[in-house]
Amino acid sequence: MAESAPDRLPTPSLGRRMACWLYEGMLLFGVVFVAGYLFSSLTQTRHALQNRHALQAFIFVVCGIYFTWFWSKGQTLAMKTWHLRITDRNGQPLTQARALIRYLLSWLWFLPALAISAALNVTGSAALSVWVLWAGVWMLAARFGPDRQFLHDRIAGTRIVTTAGTGSAAGASPTENRPT
Repeated sequence: MAESAPDRLPTPSLGRRMACWLYEGMLLFGVVFVAGYLFSSLTQTRHALQNRHALQAFIFVVCGIYFTWFWSKGQTLAMKTWHLRITDRNGQPLTQARALIRYLLSWLWFLPALAISAALNVTGSAALSVWVLWAGVWMLAARFGPDRQFLHDRIAGTRIVTTAGTGSAAGASPTENRPT
């Protein structure tokens, strides 16, 4: 089937990926809320600053499990909604190891901005400004990259592709599924 060849699957626009990312953040809020509640119940944490670093590590692991699991299946719920799929460079589903590598590398979105903020000793809205500038650089690198993939995808050997219009059940547009 020539339509499913990796070079035929188009890269979604940056706007589409960012809309999916925003939706993913809303869905992840529920995951983080439940994980935080579970952590505080199990550790009997009564104050927000108690066990703060342990909670952060727990949330990091929970998010890693969430993304690794769904990416190895091909897409998260937000990706299904926006008709996006994650594949390796050959168009194949990710292994859990590759999905984990992608998760760890995706922190490149945040860690440099956090390091810059710490080095400049900025907090609050100034730290947010540093992250926004860093994210802008990150998006420009994807926009002008050879395959329009983010740096962490290029390093991990993964691709975000659009499934809309490929004829697959998950990627079919609503007009393609309408009875005639």
